[in-house]
Amino acid sequence: MTGEALVVWTVRVALGLLTVGFVGRRLRFERLARGCWAAGAAAMGAHLAAAFAVEHDWSHAAAVRATTRRTKALTGIDWGGGVWINYLFAAVWAADAAWWLAAPRGHAARPRWLDVGVGAFLGFIAVNGAIVFESGPTRWAGVACCAAIAAAGCVRPQSAAAEPGVTPASDRSPPG
Repeated sequence: MTGEALVVWTVRVALGLLTVGFVGRRLRFERLARGCWAAGAAAMGAHLAAAFAVEHDWSHAAAVRATTRRTKALTGIDWGGGVWINYLFAAVWAADAAWWLAAPRGHAARPRWLDVGVGAFLGFIAVNGAIVFESGPTRWAGVACCAAIAAAGCVRPQSAAAEPGVTPASDRSPPG
């Protein structure tokens, strides 16, 4: 596999696993979802490492310059801060995956605003990374993944069994 293919395929795998993780959690396939969520976060880390090794020669400054050029070409805005947003995306996803692996009950019991906030942030960045800033097969895969996530977000399954002792945040009533 070439370096460029490694960069492309690690992000495709990460997006696929993010999708399976989100949809699986929504449909209450907790173990599958948790494993895919963690593997996806790891694939995202591999993608960042591959991109830095192959495209930026391990230089943060080079990554900022490349991001600035790409952002300006697409939006007309001369800004390289997307690199920092990608770091934050990877860190939030990794932290969330680690929490879910280490303490599934605590993760499931977190406040709804946190659950929705993490999902919304990761989803927003995934849409931008996989659709807005991509083209060709990756964009179409991104559209399919984001559509699956959006559809799963609109479904409230009644018959799927939750992991014993774990109450998903989406099933808890708001306080008061």
